[in-house]
Amino acid sequence: MWEKFLAYILQEHRGKTMGIVLGLIASIIFINYGFWRSLFVIFCIIVGYIIGKKIDENKSFDSWLKQMFKEK
Repeated sequence: MWEKFLAYILQEHRGKTMGIVLGLIASIIFINYGFWRSLFVIFCIIVGYIIGKKIDENKSFDSWLKQMFKEK
């Protein structure tokens, strides 16, 4: 059962899954414990999810960065 679930997640949501895992690993490396550090872990996971979602939607990372930092 878990094998089918894991295969589905990796096939259908590869970018989001990788983003979450990478964000979690990065945050664990930089942080040990504490309230503010826990918020940083959550922030890293959210950023990883957003980047992974953009990958799943087949959007260019360059165009996404330009959109985020465009002049108003």
